[in-house]
Amino acid sequence: MERVQLIVTERDERGGRAMSRLRRQGMIPGVLYGAGKAALAFSVDAHALRTAMSTDTGRHAVLNVVFEGKKRGHSAVIKEIQLDRVKHIVSHVDLHEIHLNEPIETKITVQLEGTAKGVKAGGLLDITLWEVGVRGLPTDIPEHLTLDVSEVDLGQVLRVKDLVIPKELSLLEDPEETVLSVILPRGAGVEEEVPAASEPELVGKGKEGEGAEE
Repeated sequence: MERVQLIVTERDERGGRAMSRLRRQGMIPGVLYGAGKAALAFSVDAHALRTAMSTDTGRHAVLNVVFEGKKRGHSAVIKEIQLDRVKHIVSHVDLHEIHLNEPIETKITVQLEGTAKGVKAGGLLDITLWEVGVRGLPTDIPEHLTLDVSEVDLGQVLRVKDLVIPKELSLLEDPEETVLSVILPRGAGVEEEVPAASEPELVGKGKEGEGAEE
Protein backbone atom coordinates (compact mmCIF):
# COMPACT_ATOMS: atom_id res chain seq x y z
CA MET A 1 0.00 0.00 0.00
CA GLU A 2 1.49 3.33 -1.07
CA ARG A 3 1.81 5.97 1.63
CA VAL A 4 -0.17 9.19 1.16
CA GLN A 5 1.68 12.33 2.21
CA LEU A 6 -0.08 14.67 4.62
CA ILE A 7 1.52 17.98 5.63
CA VAL A 8 0.51 19.17 9.12
CA THR A 9 1.41 22.04 11.45
CA GLU A 10 2.35 21.49 15.06
CA ARG A 11 0.12 23.48 17.40
CA ASP A 12 0.36 24.61 21.00
CA GLU A 13 -3.11 26.08 21.33
CA ARG A 14 -5.64 23.96 23.20
CA GLY A 15 -9.24 24.39 24.28
CA GLY A 16 -12.58 24.88 22.56
CA ARG A 17 -12.05 28.50 21.47
CA ALA A 18 -8.73 27.71 19.83
CA MET A 19 -10.27 24.71 18.03
CA SER A 20 -13.18 26.81 16.77
CA ARG A 21 -10.79 29.47 15.47
CA LEU A 22 -8.81 26.86 13.56
CA ARG A 23 -11.95 25.45 11.95
CA ARG A 24 -13.05 28.94 10.83
CA GLN A 25 -9.67 29.22 9.11
CA GLY A 26 -10.29 25.99 7.20
CA MET A 27 -8.02 23.91 9.44
CA ILE A 28 -8.81 20.66 11.26
CA PRO A 29 -7.26 20.05 14.71
CA GLY A 30 -5.78 16.62 15.34
CA VAL A 31 -3.46 14.54 17.49
CA LEU A 32 -0.77 12.03 16.47
CA TYR A 33 -0.41 9.19 18.97
CA GLY A 34 2.53 6.79 19.05
CA ALA A 35 3.42 3.79 21.19
CA GLY A 36 5.75 4.95 23.95
CA LYS A 37 5.82 8.51 22.61
CA ALA A 38 4.23 11.75 23.72
CA ALA A 39 1.17 12.73 21.69
CA LEU A 40 1.74 15.50 19.13
CA ALA A 41 -1.02 18.04 18.59
CA PHE A 42 -1.34 19.43 15.07
CA SER A 43 -3.63 21.18 12.63
CA VAL A 44 -4.13 20.18 9.01
CA ASP A 45 -5.72 21.90 6.04
CA ALA A 46 -9.26 20.53 5.62
CA HIS A 47 -8.85 20.19 1.85
CA ALA A 48 -5.53 18.33 2.25
CA LEU A 49 -7.16 15.88 4.66
CA ARG A 50 -10.08 15.27 2.28
CA THR A 51 -7.62 14.67 -0.55
CA ALA A 52 -5.67 12.15 1.53
CA MET A 53 -8.90 10.31 2.28
CA SER A 54 -10.13 10.32 -1.33
CA THR A 55 -7.70 7.68 -2.59
CA ASP A 56 -8.78 4.08 -3.27
CA THR A 57 -7.97 3.18 0.33
CA GLY A 58 -10.09 6.02 1.72
CA ARG A 59 -9.79 6.55 5.45
CA HIS A 60 -7.74 3.34 5.72
CA ALA A 61 -4.77 4.82 3.87
CA VAL A 62 -1.26 4.62 5.33
CA LEU A 63 -0.18 8.23 5.71
CA ASN A 64 3.25 9.82 5.64
CA VAL A 65 2.64 12.63 8.14
CA VAL A 66 5.18 15.43 7.78
CA PHE A 67 5.27 18.33 10.22
CA GLU A 68 6.12 21.67 8.63
CA GLY A 69 9.81 22.47 9.07
CA LYS A 70 10.68 18.83 9.77
CA LYS A 71 12.40 16.42 7.41
CA ARG A 72 11.38 13.15 9.03
CA GLY A 73 7.90 11.83 8.32
CA HIS A 74 5.70 9.65 10.53
CA SER A 75 3.96 6.61 9.11
CA ALA A 76 0.44 6.66 10.52
CA VAL A 77 -3.14 5.54 10.02
CA ILE A 78 -6.39 7.30 10.90
CA LYS A 79 -7.53 6.09 14.30
CA GLU A 80 -10.69 8.16 14.73
CA ILE A 81 -12.57 10.92 12.94
CA GLN A 82 -15.05 13.19 14.69
CA LEU A 83 -17.82 14.86 12.71
CA ASP A 84 -19.64 18.10 13.39
CA ARG A 85 -23.14 17.13 14.52
CA VAL A 86 -24.82 19.86 12.49
CA LYS A 87 -22.66 20.31 9.38
CA HIS A 88 -21.53 16.64 9.20
CA ILE A 89 -17.98 17.65 8.29
CA VAL A 90 -14.74 16.54 9.94
CA SER A 91 -14.11 18.49 13.15
CA HIS A 92 -11.18 16.51 14.61
CA VAL A 93 -8.89 13.66 13.59
CA ASP A 94 -6.76 11.25 15.63
CA LEU A 95 -3.81 9.53 13.95
CA HIS A 96 -1.87 6.50 15.21
CA GLU A 97 1.79 6.15 14.33
CA ILE A 98 2.84 2.75 13.01
CA HIS A 99 6.06 0.99 12.04
CA LEU A 100 6.28 -0.31 8.48
CA ASN A 101 8.02 -3.51 9.66
CA GLU A 102 5.22 -4.38 12.10
CA PRO A 103 1.81 -5.81 11.13
CA ILE A 104 -1.33 -3.70 11.41
CA GLU A 105 -5.04 -4.43 11.23
CA THR A 106 -6.99 -2.45 8.68
CA LYS A 107 -9.81 -2.59 6.13
CA ILE A 108 -9.52 -3.10 2.37
CA THR A 109 -12.20 -1.98 -0.07
CA VAL A 110 -13.74 -4.62 -2.37
CA GLN A 111 -13.98 -3.42 -5.98
CA LEU A 112 -16.30 -5.27 -8.35
CA GLU A 113 -15.33 -6.19 -11.88
CA GLY A 114 -17.65 -7.20 -14.72
CA THR A 115 -21.43 -7.50 -14.99
CA ALA A 116 -23.11 -10.47 -13.36
CA LYS A 117 -25.01 -12.96 -15.55
CA GLY A 118 -27.95 -12.65 -13.22
CA VAL A 119 -28.05 -8.88 -13.66
CA LYS A 120 -28.13 -9.31 -17.44
CA ALA A 121 -31.09 -11.66 -16.92
CA GLY A 122 -33.00 -8.99 -15.00
CA GLY A 123 -31.74 -9.55 -11.45
CA LEU A 124 -30.37 -7.06 -8.95
CA LEU A 125 -26.91 -7.07 -7.39
CA ASP A 126 -27.32 -7.01 -3.60
CA ILE A 127 -24.02 -5.98 -1.97
CA THR A 128 -23.74 -6.51 1.78
CA LEU A 129 -19.97 -6.14 2.35
CA TRP A 130 -17.93 -3.34 0.78
CA GLU A 131 -14.71 -3.85 2.74
CA VAL A 132 -12.95 -6.63 4.65
CA GLY A 133 -10.57 -6.61 7.61
CA VAL A 134 -7.03 -7.93 7.19
CA ARG A 135 -3.80 -8.10 9.16
CA GLY A 136 -0.34 -7.73 7.66
CA LEU A 137 2.61 -5.46 7.04
CA PRO A 138 1.60 -2.02 5.70
CA THR A 139 3.77 -2.55 2.63
CA ASP A 140 1.98 -5.84 1.81
CA ILE A 141 -1.56 -4.45 2.00
CA PRO A 142 -3.05 -3.64 -1.44
CA GLU A 143 -5.18 -0.56 -2.05
CA HIS A 144 -8.19 -2.75 -2.84
CA LEU A 145 -9.32 -6.29 -3.63
CA THR A 146 -10.85 -7.07 -7.02
CA LEU A 147 -13.84 -9.42 -7.20
CA ASP A 148 -14.99 -10.66 -10.62
CA VAL A 149 -18.78 -11.04 -10.62
CA SER A 150 -19.20 -11.92 -14.32
CA GLU A 151 -20.26 -15.54 -13.70
CA VAL A 152 -22.66 -14.88 -10.81
CA ASP A 153 -26.16 -15.97 -11.81
CA LEU A 154 -29.59 -15.40 -10.30
CA GLY A 155 -29.79 -16.79 -6.77
CA GLN A 156 -26.03 -17.23 -6.43
CA VAL A 157 -23.92 -15.83 -3.59
CA LEU A 158 -20.27 -14.82 -3.30
CA ARG A 159 -18.71 -15.04 0.16
CA VAL A 160 -15.56 -13.75 1.81
CA LYS A 161 -13.85 -17.07 1.05
CA ASP A 162 -14.29 -16.31 -2.68
CA LEU A 163 -12.01 -13.26 -2.42
CA VAL A 164 -8.41 -13.64 -3.58
CA ILE A 165 -6.35 -12.49 -0.59
CA PRO A 166 -2.56 -12.00 -0.88
CA LYS A 167 -0.77 -14.84 0.93
CA GLU A 168 1.09 -12.34 3.11
CA LEU A 169 -2.17 -11.23 4.76
CA SER A 170 -4.42 -12.80 7.37
CA LEU A 171 -8.17 -12.43 6.92
CA LEU A 172 -10.08 -11.06 9.91
CA GLU A 173 -13.58 -11.80 8.60
CA ASP A 174 -15.75 -14.93 8.75
CA PRO A 175 -15.02 -16.80 5.47
CA GLU A 176 -18.72 -17.69 5.19
CA GLU A 177 -19.91 -14.08 5.44
CA THR A 178 -21.82 -12.95 2.34
CA VAL A 179 -20.22 -10.29 0.16
CA LEU A 180 -22.93 -10.09 -2.49
CA SER A 181 -25.73 -11.99 -4.18
CA VAL A 182 -27.93 -11.64 -7.25
CA ILE A 183 -31.62 -11.49 -6.40
CA LEU A 184 -34.88 -11.09 -8.28
CA PRO A 185 -36.47 -7.64 -8.14
CA ARG A 186 -39.30 -7.45 -5.62
CA GLY A 187 -42.46 -8.89 -7.12
CA ALA A 188 -40.72 -10.41 -10.11
CA GLY A 189 -41.59 -14.01 -10.93
CA VAL A 190 -44.77 -13.96 -8.85
CA GLU A 191 -47.86 -14.55 -10.93
CA GLU A 192 -50.92 -12.63 -9.85
CA GLU A 193 -53.61 -15.03 -8.66
CA VAL A 194 -56.78 -14.66 -10.71
CA PRO A 195 -59.95 -15.94 -9.03
CA ALA A 196 -61.61 -18.81 -10.90
CA ALA A 197 -64.69 -17.81 -12.85
CA SER A 198 -67.91 -19.03 -11.24
CA GLU A 199 -70.81 -20.38 -13.23
CA PRO A 200 -73.49 -17.71 -13.88
CA GLU A 201 -76.65 -18.06 -11.87
CA LEU A 202 -79.73 -18.69 -13.98
CA VAL A 203 -82.50 -16.21 -13.33
CA GLY A 204 -86.15 -16.60 -14.24
CA LYS A 205 -86.29 -20.36 -14.39
CA GLY A 206 -88.98 -21.67 -12.10
CA LYS A 207 -89.09 -24.91 -10.19
CA GLU A 208 -89.97 -28.01 -12.10
CA GLY A 209 -93.72 -28.10 -12.64
CA GLU A 210 -94.19 -24.54 -11.42
CA GLY A 211 -96.55 -22.50 -13.57
CA ALA A 212 -98.47 -25.53 -14.98
CA GLU A 213 -102.14 -25.19 -15.33
CA GLU A 214 -104.23 -26.60 -12.52
